Amino acid sequence: MNNKLKALFSFLMITALAFGFINIYYPAQDYSFERLHIFLFNLCTGGSILLYYTQGQVRVSKTIRFFFLGSLIYAFSAFFLLYPLTILVSLVLYVLVEKVRIQKFSLFPVQFFQKEVSVSEKFHQASLLCLSTGIAMASLVILNNEYFNWVTMEKLTLNTFFLGFSFPLSLITLSLVFSMLKEIEGSGRKVIMEFCFWTITLGVIIFFIFILFEKFIPQIFATTALFIAVVTVFYLYSTFADKMQQKLFLTSGIGFLILTALSGILYIFLQMGDDYNPEKVKWLLQMHVFASLYGWNLCGLAVICRFDDFPIKLHSPTVIFIHWLTAIVLAPLGVFYGWFALLAIAGYAFITITLFFSSNSKKAGANGESQ
Repeated sequence: MNNKLKALFSFLMITALAFGFINIYYPAQDYSFERLHIFLFNLCTGGSILLYYTQGQVRVSKTIRFFFLGSLIYAFSAFFLLYPLTILVSLVLYVLVEKVRIQKFSLFPVQFFQKEVSVSEKFHQASLLCLSTGIAMASLVILNNEYFNWVTMEKLTLNTFFLGFSFPLSLITLSLVFSMLKEIEGSGRKVIMEFCFWTITLGVIIFFIFILFEKFIPQIFATTALFIAVVTVFYLYSTFADKMQQKLFLTSGIGFLILTALSGILYIFLQMGDDYNPEKVKWLLQMHVFASLYGWNLCGLAVICRFDDFPIKLHSPTVIFIHWLTAIVLAPLGVFYGWFALLAIAGYAFITITLFFSSNSKKAGANGESQ
């Protein structure tokens, strides 16, 4: 990936985080800056990187250029409540994602059920399918909530469905993780990898359905299953993946994923309490969101963008420490206190720019580290 493209994506990521705090300084009753916060990172940046990675070309194709432009129109039209334009652009985005998916895989995802297909490839196709499905479902929710009112449910909100755009990025990061487990792909342990694939992909869908219907006990079972699957991924990756610089970042990313699973379980238990007050646990929800979005997902996107550059010159433990400090301490506090928001943006800018622009170092040590 060339420097201009990395500069564009890093700028959008930092801007996305800034929009997550803008209500502190400029509260807007009619507009949700959280939407820009989500769209600029997940859809505009993450979706474009996913398609770019899938096509595997050095140059950015017209398909990706159209998707990127369309995603920006989608983001700002949804922000300004211009829903007819949002729905129209959704059709274009859906077609573009499916075009890339079908060219890479097939019309029907038969690979999910083929034993000879690697788990990494299954996660990759699931990521693309999830992105196109998410775009389609968000459009249906807009039609339902704004025009037709086919279904009335408290949790059936646009912002809830917009959060689902982070799931394709999670799946493509898992595809990266499993691509480094080729040593056990052909062994008997592949059944464990398949278990992780089906538990995570189906588990999130089932969990989301339970959220819509506000079924708390089933939510606990679903999140527990997801937690077990994520811990299993961590064990497989830390044990069998080759030692390389990318492994440090992705291991850190899985750590963020485990944290989000635990915080999700805790949040459900708190919701079940008789004295539940959303304001009192807002800090936990914010930590959960930032750890997922700017922790786990960033690790995957950064590795994709620098995929051919590793090893790169940086002190990885320091960058990882600042990453954790920013994602689980500074950013959640920034939602409540303006000074922490500024520190979080500064810390995140440092992490993003460091990961995207640290120079290549083919002469680094065997573990890819430059101390």
